[in-house]
Amino acid sequence: MNESYSEKISRRLWNLPDKGELESRREETFIDDIVQKDHLERQVLKVLDGGVRTAFDGGAGSGRFSILLAKRGVRVTHFDISTPMIERAKELAKEAGVLGNMEFVQGALEDLSAYKDGQFDLVLSFDAPVSYTWPNQKRVIGELARICGKRLLLSVSSRLGMLPYLSNPIQKSQFVLDDGSADPFVRWCIDHRDEMTASFRFDVSAARKFMKDGVMGGEEEIAEYDRGGAPWCITYGFMPGELRGILERLGLRDISMAGPGAFARTVPHEILQKIMGDPRQKRDFLDFCYEYDQEPHVIGMGKDNLFASAER
Repeated sequence: MNESYSEKISRRLWNLPDKGELESRREETFIDDIVQKDHLERQVLKVLDGGVRTAFDGGAGSGRFSILLAKRGVRVTHFDISTPMIERAKELAKEAGVLGNMEFVQGALEDLSAYKDGQFDLVLSFDAPVSYTWPNQKRVIGELARICGKRLLLSVSSRLGMLPYLSNPIQKSQFVLDDGSADPFVRWCIDHRDEMTASFRFDVSAARKFMKDGVMGGEEEIAEYDRGGAPWCITYGFMPGELRGILERLGLRDISMAGPGAFARTVPHEILQKIMGDPRQKRDFLDFCYEYDQEPHVIGMGKDNLFASAER
C-alpha cells in the first residue's frame, strides 16, 4: 500500500467545503462529542498551571482547544490540514477576540520539520489526527514529542473502543442530542437507522482482523479516492499498553491515560437526552464521566478515543 495515501485521503476529506462548519457544531448535535470535549478541556486546563506560554495544536480543526488556550493568554500555533477548518477557526477566534494570540498554519502532521526541538511548552493533538497518519503514526507521535518542551496531550483512535462499531452501524444515533435537529448528519443518522439495521450482517473476520492489526480501512478507501471520491481516512486504532509503551520509549514520564466516553456509551439514548436536558444532571453526569473514564480498567473502551498525557 502506498504510504502517501494516508495524507492524500486526509487532505481531500477534511478539505470538503462544509467540514469547518460541521465540525464546529459537533457539541451542539451529539452527546458523545459533549462528553469527549468536556473531558479533554478539563485535561487541558489542568496542565496550564505549569507555566504554559506557548502551545502547538496539531489537527486543531475549527479551534475548539486552540481558541480555549488563546483565551487564557497562551500563544498558540493552530496547525491543520484543512483550509475550511482553518478559515472557520479564524472566524471563531475573531469572535472571541484572540486572533492576536494565534498563528494559523496549514500542513500535515507527517511533516513537522519546520519546528525546533522543545519549541512549545504544550503540544496537543486531539480527536485522532495521529491515527489518520497510518502507517506513520509512531513517527508522528515521535515528532510531536520532539517539539514538546513540557507536556504532551494526545487523543488517538482506540482499538478496543472502535471494535463495537463493527457490530453497531447505528451507534451514532444513540448520541443524537435533539431528534428534531436540522443538522444534515443528524438527519442522515435518524433517516437511515432502519435501513442500516435491516442490511447489517456481523462480519467476525473483519472484527478479528481489526483486533489483530488495528487498521480500519484500506483498499476500498484507496479505490474510492482514485475514483475522485472523499472516503473516510484509513485509521489506526491503538491499544492502551501500546500507546503507553511508545511514550515511555520516547523518554516521557508522568503518563496518565483515559477513555473519554466509556461510561456514556453504556447509557441508553433516551436517558442521555434526559440528562443533557437538565443543567444540574448534565453537570453531575459530566463530572462522573470524567472520574469513571480515567479508571484503568475502562480506558480502552472510550467512545472513540484513547487519551494520554505525558511530561517531557
